[in-house]
Amino acid sequence: MLTLCVHFQDNPIEIYERASTIFRVESELLHIWDFSGQTTLLLMNDRTKSANDYLSRSDEILLELQVYGLTDSMKGRGGKKDDQMVGQTKMEGSFVSGSLKMNGSTGNFDSYFTLPHTKLFGRGYREAGFLGLTGLHNIGNTCFMNSAIQCLVHTPKLVDYFLGDYRKEINYENPLGMNGELALAFGDLLRKLWAPGATPVAPRMFKLKLSSFAPQFSGYNQHDSQEFLAFLLDGLHEDLNRVKCKPYIEAGDPDGRPDEEVADEYWRNHLARNDSIIVNLCQGQFRSMLVCPVCKKVSVTFDPFMYLSLPLPSTTMRTMTVTVLSTDGTTLPYPCTVTVPKCGRLKDLIQALSIACSLRNDERLLVAEIYNNCIIRYLEEPSDSLALIRDGDRLVAYRLSEDSKDCDTSSLVVFMHERVEKHDINGKAELCRKMFGIPLVVRMSECSNGCDIHKQFLKLLDPFFMPTEDSLDDITAGNAANEDTEMEDAISSTVSNGDANSDSETGDELQLGNNFSFYLTDEKGSTKGSNINMNKLELISQLPRRLNVLVHWPYRMIEKYDTCLLSLLPEICKPELFAKRPQESVSLYKCLEAFLKEEPLGPEDMWNCPCCKKHRQASKKLDLWRLPEILVIHLKRFSYSRFWKNKLETFIDFPIDDLDLSTYIAQKNSHLSNHYKLYAICNHYGGMGSGHYTAFVRHGGNQWYEFDDSRVSPIGEDEIKTSAAYVLFYQRIPDTCLT
Repeated sequence: MLTLCVHFQDNPIEIYERASTIFRVESELLHIWDFSGQTTLLLMNDRTKSANDYLSRSDEILLELQVYGLTDSMKGRGGKKDDQMVGQTKMEGSFVSGSLKMNGSTGNFDSYFTLPHTKLFGRGYREAGFLGLTGLHNIGNTCFMNSAIQCLVHTPKLVDYFLGDYRKEINYENPLGMNGELALAFGDLLRKLWAPGATPVAPRMFKLKLSSFAPQFSGYNQHDSQEFLAFLLDGLHEDLNRVKCKPYIEAGDPDGRPDEEVADEYWRNHLARNDSIIVNLCQGQFRSMLVCPVCKKVSVTFDPFMYLSLPLPSTTMRTMTVTVLSTDGTTLPYPCTVTVPKCGRLKDLIQALSIACSLRNDERLLVAEIYNNCIIRYLEEPSDSLALIRDGDRLVAYRLSEDSKDCDTSSLVVFMHERVEKHDINGKAELCRKMFGIPLVVRMSECSNGCDIHKQFLKLLDPFFMPTEDSLDDITAGNAANEDTEMEDAISSTVSNGDANSDSETGDELQLGNNFSFYLTDEKGSTKGSNINMNKLELISQLPRRLNVLVHWPYRMIEKYDTCLLSLLPEICKPELFAKRPQESVSLYKCLEAFLKEEPLGPEDMWNCPCCKKHRQASKKLDLWRLPEILVIHLKRFSYSRFWKNKLETFIDFPIDDLDLSTYIAQKNSHLSNHYKLYAICNHYGGMGSGHYTAFVRHGGNQWYEFDDSRVSPIGEDEIKTSAAYVLFYQRIPDTCLT
């Protein structure tokens, strides 16, 4: 016999019909009566009495349900016995006894059942367990589906709903739905998992229905459990939407009205079009604020949400390495690594660099991107998104003095470097010019001449000078002279032989001897213009805002200065493919704060400002306004970029018994509790290419169980916090239950 513990204030007729539906038995085999002895009332399959014929009680009364010939009556719609009732199919005339506490007001299920002695096993057999502890067979990479389903089929009130007469709410007319087929398939699967004595179920029919409406889940490939969950919740909502004809409602102008009034209007408009058990349990409301960076126009909307997708700290912040150079010849270039918001702007990077390199008040940073030993672009717009800077880019930051009175009219001189290299090709010496090193920058006034340019360049090279001991000076000079002679001979020979790889500029190189030679050039250093004569005070009239100078390095100067330091230029972020990083530990509250933090929209999500009448890269701020009874939190462990796909193994320390969101709710007049209790976790183990999903579920009070496809086993509460946690399921704690 099975015992139901229910509120006696519920209609007994409804209790009888619900019990018949749950245990899938024929009416003549079912008897219900008072088991506690607290009343003299007897319910012997008497369906003629109304609720007024029974005593009115507010407490729980234990009723006994006895089912004879249990297994023969548990048949599917096709007349075949369900495959999960293995071990009961030959139990003619026997019955299952136990208890089931089914509280319709809370949706909680606690049950215990036993199978009596039978001849089926050839010996005395006794099996005990809780209803609902039934696994799902993996029918081919379906662990992503199994884990999410187990979390849903153990969701309070959702279980009670699908064990009841949910079919009367199926919306067959909804063009956004699936003709009720998805809801029917899910309801049938849930009932199988909650049937007494069930063995692992193969969800073939459910997957077939799912694939017919969502081809992305067809076949036997692995999929993302959260993506499946999002589709399933949305599909169940549309199949069970109580609104048959969705009205068109235009939101009023929110300007000048209190947020509470506007939010309630948005929510009423949403419920006028969307009303289902999924909305009632799982949907909350955001407050979304957009601010125009130009006119400061503020736009406020209130949008529904089904779950929260929280970024992990590793995805909200970005580590960037930039090479810092002085423009006064005082320090060597050095790499500076800073952490900035991943969706931040250039001003965030400059601010972080200014702090890291102890920038003086009379200095500012000029950030530029280097490619092929020249500056290909200057990053000067503070509102530019950092998302435009890739990990493989190479950035430099020049420390420019702002103390000069004529800094606005002065010119920025950019020195690029060139040298002659000798290559042996088929035994023949070939000479070619090649650019190298990081461009050096200095600010100069309009009255500068060639001699001043020479002096400024030598000043910039001071940190790179390599002093030698007196005893080695002569030897070094002699060796350098010999090598210079060899190089000059090779160049001279090349010129005299009319080598196609040399030109008249090589002759100039010989005439200038061992000194630097300077040429006007373009931004890429690809053209060599007029020579800047160092011996004459030749004024350079009308200096442009930026003057590009190509400096030719003779061999002797290359030996004199440390050009290796001049060429060190790390990437923004070098991926560590094989390095094992220490495990990070972050609070779930930190993830929520990162999610709610104000950030600029991406370049692809520009906002059309109604005041400016232009697309702007506005700032966006999200706030939690209305929380659902069932709060689903998705941890964004999978990150994608243009070149890399990665899974973050960050350990998230999430609350189990009391997730307190009181400080994160923007609506302060809400009378609902903001405290939540964890009841299920969807886990992902492995990496991007392969992995496995399981579920942890709180069942039967405070006992946790692991659902690993068809295997179900108890697990300690101290074992459920792992770096594999992917989707968290929380249930609201009523204020009356808080201590």
